[in-house]
Amino acid sequence: MRADKWFANSGFGSRSEVKEFFRKGRVCLNGKTLSDPGISLSEEDISNLTFDGQPVLLSSHLYFILNKPDGYLTAMTDDRLPCVGDLLPGNLKNKKISPVGRLDYHTTGLLILTNDGELSHRLTSPRWHQEKVYLVTYKGEPLTEKEVRLFSSGMTLTEDGHKPEKLKPAVLSLLSDSLCRLTLTEGKTHQVKRMLAATGRSVIGLHRERIGCLKLDPNQKEGELLALSGQQLDLLLKSLEMK
Repeated sequence: MRADKWFANSGFGSRSEVKEFFRKGRVCLNGKTLSDPGISLSEEDISNLTFDGQPVLLSSHLYFILNKPDGYLTAMTDDRLPCVGDLLPGNLKNKKISPVGRLDYHTTGLLILTNDGELSHRLTSPRWHQEKVYLVTYKGEPLTEKEVRLFSSGMTLTEDGHKPEKLKPAVLSLLSDSLCRLTLTEGKTHQVKRMLAATGRSVIGLHRERIGCLKLDPNQKEGELLALSGQQLDLLLKSLEMK
């Protein structure tokens, strides 16, 4: 495949933008600058490419982490409210990228976006037990070791108008009188808020820090979209038995 097509298909920009990368000498193969964007590259070649001196990940599948801000729907389009699709640059709008799972409108933090359907399915399937870690700010009496034990045993939610719902064991870490960290291996609707409500507390801030082996970079700004590195993707695929 042509070099510029490899880069464009991998989300680096439009074909014209990619050609500019080559013109400026930003792409190298085995340490040698590539100036011709029309050169044909093999699968072996792309594993030896660098962009601005860093190894690049070229693939028809795209993988990103978004630091989701408050006040955005987890959707690609919406006629009424801001959504995470609005945060994608123009060159990614037609790549069939979508969020993996969802974060509520006011929930912030790590959101994976990809056009790899199999990876999306495995990340959201209970079968693969991917941990999801949340930093929770809450209102009410400070949580205690009583709630730590309750959550670790797999609590049962009993809510008016609903059948009792047994949850999987969760790890609760007490950080302060109004802050805790909660690790789940499932993703039921509004689960964190419902768990805290069952103990008489209310969630006033929810931030996802990690999914499986992927952690949110503390330097990643709100609304910023970052491509997974080759190392991150390797770890993720291995954890899902896709490699």
